[in-house]
Amino acid sequence: MTDLTLISLNEQSQLIKTKAISPTDLVEAYANKISETESTLNSFITLTLDQAKTKSLQTTKQIASGNYIGPLHGIPVALKDLFDTAGIKTTSGSKIYDARIPNEDSTVASKLNQAGALLLGKLNMHPFAYGPTGENEDYGHMHNPWNPNKLTGGSSGGSGSSVSAGQCTAALGSDTGGSVRIPAALCGIVGFKPSYGKISKYGVTPLSWSLDHPGPLTRTVEDSVLMINAMSGHDPKDPASIATNPISLDFMKSNDISNIRIGVPQEFLENIDPEMSKLIQDAILVLQNLGAEIKTLNFPMHKYSESISNCILMPEASSYHKSILKDIPEQIYEPVRLRLHAGLFISAEQYVTAQRIRQVYIEQLSALFSEVDVLIGPTEPIFAPDILSNSVEINGSKWNTSAALTSLNRPYNISGMPAITVPCGFSSDHLPGGLQIAGKLFDEYTVAKVAYAYQEACQWKTLHPSI
Repeated sequence: MTDLTLISLNEQSQLIKTKAISPTDLVEAYANKISETESTLNSFITLTLDQAKTKSLQTTKQIASGNYIGPLHGIPVALKDLFDTAGIKTTSGSKIYDARIPNEDSTVASKLNQAGALLLGKLNMHPFAYGPTGENEDYGHMHNPWNPNKLTGGSSGGSGSSVSAGQCTAALGSDTGGSVRIPAALCGIVGFKPSYGKISKYGVTPLSWSLDHPGPLTRTVEDSVLMINAMSGHDPKDPASIATNPISLDFMKSNDISNIRIGVPQEFLENIDPEMSKLIQDAILVLQNLGAEIKTLNFPMHKYSESISNCILMPEASSYHKSILKDIPEQIYEPVRLRLHAGLFISAEQYVTAQRIRQVYIEQLSALFSEVDVLIGPTEPIFAPDILSNSVEINGSKWNTSAALTSLNRPYNISGMPAITVPCGFSSDHLPGGLQIAGKLFDEYTVAKVAYAYQEACQWKTLHPSI
């Protein structure tokens, strides 16, 4: 039989529904895969395999008696360790909170539980989600399944490595400047950041309340949609959450995208690795052959993305962590502590100015959608760098690693627009690249339609790391 740990959530759910396999079979398969790979990858902070096995037996009996409740019933998942889980340690990636055990589930953990998902554990992450590389001195650095010497990306690094290697069916991450899409792209899987407010942030340790987006990492586009549908909806506990309709799975009926206009902002193609550029040009040709109209666009304000994002993110992060920054700064991972300290020096006037410029930025980005239905470009300008590398070279110029990794992701956190990354090929060193597709606010359907059409036209979803 095909390795159960590497087939899609959608396929697994069909097998469970028809009783071809059981949730117990899946949990056992994942437990074995974790046992084989975790010492190399270091994806998890906390494993809950005993609880998952016990619950899988109950779930198997439920389904056998005809009580199947939906596509996530019996599906093994894992959560980034900043989503509160009642009775299970939630650290936010720092040993400062190593003994913290919440009394209540985050809204997303509760919804996944209600949908019948089985929790395998809490995933490793960049401390406080404050970094895009996936490094963690407290719990150990995360390792890329395609090459364990390479970083996973972050901050949801364990989420990326676990899904890519087949340690769980799907994982949940959070995305403030790319932290779902970065590890998904570098680990060769799908990462979908939905619109701001579509998924509740209640019970999620914040990094930046106005930029944070929870989102899934999965093996296929349809898997991400199934996860989002299970978690989305208005939550009275999160005033920023919004009631929206589920994303229709009708996009799976056809790969024809002849009625779709795709924009390619030229700024997104500057300062990228030549091999990545080739992958993106090949992807554009695939989309064109599927019938899409390709339009070249310009987005001049893109060059201000980092400045706008940092002037908002940094003070919001420093505000949340102010007490530990004051009382126990020596216990905070040094690079994170330096960022938190820097945030204290951004004035109220600078913060408000950044929010005002943000509105102009959003207006300019939104104007592009009067001409097209989605925007595309590389998710990352580079392939996965070495773990702990401080700088990378792009076309002869040296870039700060963190700045490079977030450079193409920030626009959709600033604007709150939905964005997905899908695998689009490999470098000569066999490291994966990602194609980013973004859409209008709350138009996840069109984003998913284009992403699915591209996914089905290629073979990338069938390739897995050999770890």
